[in-house]
Amino acid sequence: MKKLEDYVRSIPDFPEPGIIFRDVTSILQDADGLHLAIVGLLRALRNVEYDVIVGPESRGFIFGVPVAYEAHKSFVPVRKKGKLPCETVSAEYDLEYGSAVIEMHKDAIKPGQKVVIIDDLIATGGTIEAIIGLVEQLGGEVVKICFVMELAGLKGREKLSGYEIESLITYEGK
Repeated sequence: MKKLEDYVRSIPDFPEPGIIFRDVTSILQDADGLHLAIVGLLRALRNVEYDVIVGPESRGFIFGVPVAYEAHKSFVPVRKKGKLPCETVSAEYDLEYGSAVIEMHKDAIKPGQKVVIIDDLIATGGTIEAIIGLVEQLGGEVVKICFVMELAGLKGREKLSGYEIESLITYEGK
């Protein structure tokens, strides 16, 4: 039987020389790969007490919603600025070149709720750090953060120290 990492396509020298791009879409394109990813995330949460799953667009939706569905939990989307129709809270965070703003509905997390964050990849950790800030601003408690893949060389885990983090696949490089 194949392992989850067997479904990840690695593309050398993209987007620049010396970088190996880890393509999550190749997991999605194979029913067995997608199944392994969702089962792996569910397994990572089997002993965690939580109320809601939060995921950033777009790949946090792709992996977070099936986990929420199977665990019978609610799902809260985090979107780019201007995409949500009701009153929101927002956070700005740094990108490699510039910055971005994410938003969450102001009523999405209730005070005291235990929150799991799910995304496809942790690189520098900036997006997830911003999401943690939003969850905590609304009174939620982040109890675990799960990723399909981790690029350990970018040290995103360090930015999120103090939170329980689990990655299904870890790549040592960038």
